[in-house]
Amino acid sequence: MDMPEAVIQSGNERAPTMSVMDAIYKRRSVRSYQPQTVQRDVITALLSAAVQAPTALHGEPWAFAVIQDHGLLREISDSAKQSISPEMHQRLPDRIKAPDFNVFYNAGTLIIIYARQGEPFAMADCWLAAENLMLAACAMGLGSCVIGLALEALNTPQWKQKLGVAGDMTAHVPIILGVPEGETPSVLRKEPELMVWKQ
Repeated sequence: MDMPEAVIQSGNERAPTMSVMDAIYKRRSVRSYQPQTVQRDVITALLSAAVQAPTALHGEPWAFAVIQDHGLLREISDSAKQSISPEMHQRLPDRIKAPDFNVFYNAGTLIIIYARQGEPFAMADCWLAAENLMLAACAMGLGSCVIGLALEALNTPQWKQKLGVAGDMTAHVPIILGVPEGETPSVLRKEPELMVWKQ
């Protein structure tokens, strides 16, 4: 995959030229991808960005799984759809309920952020790492999206065993990654709800 123009070479590393604020406001949850596979060195750079995140008590509890096997992604998608609760199923749009729907939107890369059970603040740390990863991906011209529907399936003993993940690890953030297919429209956000500001 050719690197987008937003990325320049800096030794062996890829340095985004986009400002942090630009990445924050440009990042979107992308649900349509081109078929290219994200290269290993790009994923390595994104994981390096992820682990620069703040971490409570300097715990750095995160560990990562990268899945680019299309058959395996389809199997996880099928398991994820079967594990959706009846209550959640009622809230989903009709297209997600379709038998051929892929919860990963046919993206070619899934990065799962895990942490060992019992680590204090592990979930918060993993989400901070995820935000770093997604902002870095945006700066590189890549799309990303968190797929919460996959969590229940990924945390079953069967999928942990199949993926070679230790039983005491918990999946906290599954993120799909790839080259966006077209433009993802912006979504208006509410203004910050400020409850208190004491001076």
